Amino acid sequence: MIEVGRLCYKIAGREAGKPCIIIDIIDDNYVLIDGLVRRKRCNINHLEFTPIIYKVAKKADTETVVDLLVKNKIISEAPKKKTAEEKAVKNEKPVKHKIIKNPEKKEAKKQAKAEKKTKKPKTAKPAKKAAKKPKTAKPAKKAAKKPKPAKKKGAGEKK
Repeated sequence: MIEVGRLCYKIAGREAGKPCIIIDIIDDNYVLIDGLVRRKRCNINHLEFTPIIYKVAKKADTETVVDLLVKNKIISEAPKKKTAEEKAVKNEKPVKHKIIKNPEKKEAKKQAKAEKKTKKPKTAKPAKKAAKKPKTAKPAKKAAKKPKPAKKKGAGEKK
């Protein structure tokens, strides 16, 4: 039942329902698949096998497998691969536009900051103070316990 070239459908994971072809048998439980899924090792329990078997070279490349799926009308067209430019555009961070209400005020702040930096010369840090003596534990004072006042019985309580 498990052989190179068999058409399968993934039934588990994010790629569930997508067609793939077995391109290598790893061991009794795992196979290497490719097609509309990422080329990877897959547990056979995550695959639904079909009776269709194609002639595919062992460890065939992804393009060959996808072309085979398109040719046999398993999928309508090959998925488009993103170019390096499209990936770069996706990863670009959006430009944040700052609204400047009063440009003169902003310039004045920048100049004031620059002046503060130039006016403050770095001074040497003062020497550390001598270590303090550790505090000795003082005996705790015992508080005299006051007797609690007796409760008065109210009108509704029995004697």
